[in-house]
Amino acid sequence: MAAGKGTRMKSALPKVLHRIGGRSLLQHVLDAVVGLRANRTLVITGHGAEQVEAAVAASGAGFVRQMPQLGTGHAIQQVVPELPDDDSTTLILNGDVPLIRSETARALVEAAAPGRLALLTIELADPTGYGRILRGDAGQVLGIVEHKDASPAQRTIREGYTGMMAAPTGWLRRAVMALNNDNAQREYYLTDIVAMAVAQGLPVVSTPAPDETEVLGVNSPLQLADLERRLQRRRAEALMEAGVRLADPARFDQRGELHCGSDVEIDVNCIFEGKVVIADDVRIGANCVIRDATIGAGAVIHPFTHIEGAVVGAGSLVGPYARLRPGAELGNEVHIGNFVEVKNSTLGAGAKANHLAYLGDTTVGERVNFGAGSITANYDGANKHRTVLGDDVHVGSNCVLIAPIEVGAGATIGGGSTLTDDAPAGELTVARARQTTIRNWVRPQKPKKW
Repeated sequence: MAAGKGTRMKSALPKVLHRIGGRSLLQHVLDAVVGLRANRTLVITGHGAEQVEAAVAASGAGFVRQMPQLGTGHAIQQVVPELPDDDSTTLILNGDVPLIRSETARALVEAAAPGRLALLTIELADPTGYGRILRGDAGQVLGIVEHKDASPAQRTIREGYTGMMAAPTGWLRRAVMALNNDNAQREYYLTDIVAMAVAQGLPVVSTPAPDETEVLGVNSPLQLADLERRLQRRRAEALMEAGVRLADPARFDQRGELHCGSDVEIDVNCIFEGKVVIADDVRIGANCVIRDATIGAGAVIHPFTHIEGAVVGAGSLVGPYARLRPGAELGNEVHIGNFVEVKNSTLGAGAKANHLAYLGDTTVGERVNFGAGSITANYDGANKHRTVLGDDVHVGSNCVLIAPIEVGAGATIGGGSTLTDDAPAGELTVARARQTTIRNWVRPQKPKKW
């Protein structure tokens, strides 16, 4: 169910498309059910339907619209034409409850088969807002009362209904079509089918959620932020259990896939996005952002480094304050120092650019030293051009290599040079004006004011 407006979010974005951990709330739920191998997955949309459907179209789910939104029972009524009239099981989840685990969803389905109505419940110290589970003297489930319709005595019940259930499909079709809206909200409550099941002799069972985090929904920015931290703590604990050493799990953000080898160390305030693969013995300093990258064994990423769409070779040193842009490929034991930017370039083993440099659209050979303040000028205003530096090239400080250009193996480029032509291998090339001293020159002065 993903049709709600989410008024308390105070946002034009549909509630289920707000993100935690780099993915929308709804996408988290869809990811959780992939392993269930359902015959079909349907998403009920309403508010912002077109935007929601476009956002998760790649999931392969089908869509049913609920217009207007008249309650959870009304939402399932819209799905009835899409459901088979048989003894299969239908699982109902909420698009704004993103941290449900696949194992919990599977347990709920298993509890419903064969021929039972299964409710996912949770014991809470403060169940405000949750429907309360009503039980008989023998502990059997008798029904659910919504919080707004509950009496003061019923509101003292701590066992709440999470909004998720599994039911026999054929029975569910008939039950939801028999719902009415005789309640305080004038809505069709899905929870009313529980009392129907009891009256008709259909067994009703409850499955307790393993922990509160799995069943918490999002209705406000505050709740969104709370779930973000809960998710990050869950991910941090999984990494630490696998041997990763996090300086502080409370200051860690994984917003995509992160795969780590052994003896990996990650300092505080690092953000990982997209798909990141980190090999053994890597150390990552504080305040780094790493997106869609591969970091080779033994590499050290110093603090405040930004890496995106890049490959870092084994034993390399990067940063601090370095930036590797998409297409950057560093060989083994490459050094990229402070305030160096690399874009769409390959650097051979042992190459170094240690200070204040830019390498764009460049092929750098092995053991090249690229001097402080030097750049490859790859753009002529209309097209990008490539620079090629052979093995063992030494480029002095404050040089400009204007592409397309090739510097032969073993060449040395004198500091302060601006090259527009190829430089031969093994030679010193200098391209700068001769130093001149002008005798008796006087610096201009401002006229004195009296």
